Amino acid sequence: MQARPDADPDPDADAAGDDPAVLRSVAERVAREAAEHLRSLPPPRSSADGDGGGDVRGAVRTKSSPTDVVTAADEAVEALVRTRLGELRPGEHVLGEEDGGDAARARWVVDPIDGTVNYLYGLPAYAVSVAAVRDGVSLAGVVVDPVSGRTWSAARGGGATLDGRPLGVTVETDLAQSLVATGFSYRAQRRARQARMAAGMLPRVRDLRRGGSSALDACAVATGWLDGYVEHGLNWYDWAASALIAAEAGAVVRVPGPPGAAPPDDGLGADAVLVAAPGIAAALAALVREHGAAEV
Repeated sequence: MQARPDADPDPDADAAGDDPAVLRSVAERVAREAAEHLRSLPPPRSSADGDGGGDVRGAVRTKSSPTDVVTAADEAVEALVRTRLGELRPGEHVLGEEDGGDAARARWVVDPIDGTVNYLYGLPAYAVSVAAVRDGVSLAGVVVDPVSGRTWSAARGGGATLDGRPLGVTVETDLAQSLVATGFSYRAQRRARQARMAAGMLPRVRDLRRGGSSALDACAVATGWLDGYVEHGLNWYDWAASALIAAEAGAVVRVPGPPGAAPPDDGLGADAVLVAAPGIAAALAALVREHGAAEV
């Protein structure tokens, strides 16, 4: 397993404008503005009296399955991020969850709301994710929790912070005492396979958590709130920022790579993401392999 989320960028590429510290500052500014904009929007399922408890029907459209939802807020936040990046970094290509983009040309990778289902239901566990990339490598990444205002931030080679405080993962070495997060697919058949893997994991770890936001789960490992996190079926925009944050905080990070990249041949499954404290990373990887990770 690799200890960093990506290979090094092409050393012969033009480095002008690619200072990770500068990109980090831009990402922080844009992600915070996006989070503020999201807070200003009406809840997607407001009831007649405005208490936020209304029906979700009509509040969303769907993508890959009836449970894979997109709200108007997802689209509005991504539009804002694209506009601001166009102003602050003109000419740099953006790949976003809602409006897509060309992965080969991407300089910014954006998830406007990571945890849209949580947002839809008013569950306060979702995030704005913005990463600066070059040659498929994350150079800077920022994840903002719009509810709490917490800001996780990292620059490649420059460490990771939460609201300006340096981050570090746990020193746990016993998998049986480790708190591990996971997540589930939008597709029922794959969820069933993931459930079987999770059932096999449960007796062998302290406990499992399912928060519903991949970005926040990876950042929780970076912060020491979790010892590990594993999930299949994520996209580049889900982990481009948070995987860098976790790696810069000292986590062992395994990701599939950007679109078109060959995933690691390690028995975890082509689209697996694993983020863990170094003391349990190998044991966690072995556990999920034992319980069918490659077939999930």
